Amino acid sequence: MAYQVLVNIFIAYLWMFLQDDMTFLNFLSGYFVGLFILLCMRRFFKQSFYMFTFIAIFKLFLIFIWELITSAIFVLKHVIRPKVNVRPAIFKVETDLRSDLEITLLSLLICLTPGSVVMDVTPDHKILYVHALHMPESKESVMKSKALFEKAIKDVTRR
Repeated sequence: MAYQVLVNIFIAYLWMFLQDDMTFLNFLSGYFVGLFILLCMRRFFKQSFYMFTFIAIFKLFLIFIWELITSAIFVLKHVIRPKVNVRPAIFKVETDLRSDLEITLLSLLICLTPGSVVMDVTPDHKILYVHALHMPESKESVMKSKALFEKAIKDVTRR
């Protein structure tokens, strides 16, 4: 991926230098020309086209921001309530992510779900143990978040 980025920047500089005017606009147009050239030549590279990975990272970032906002609103509703209704429990979540980076990222993103914290991960990286404050609701929301985050994490790390 880094090789493709460097080639694209090289094409952009080459485009800019072949023009008489060295401006940012010429560099930007050369960058897009380089993107098109690399997109046409993507089958000759061992890795996938790097813009696909950048788009997947951006998508994961947008999912993260959305979950952050919704969890803040959910926590705010629970804080404002006059009576606290807590039913804590520990449950397990099975995952098919493999690497340490993927498991760590999923664990951190699951902690965004209000009232849930990943306590432990099995040595084979197959099961995460999650502590939840509101058992039925938290388990459902953690499972929805897990499915959403797992797909986005796989899109980023397995290209």
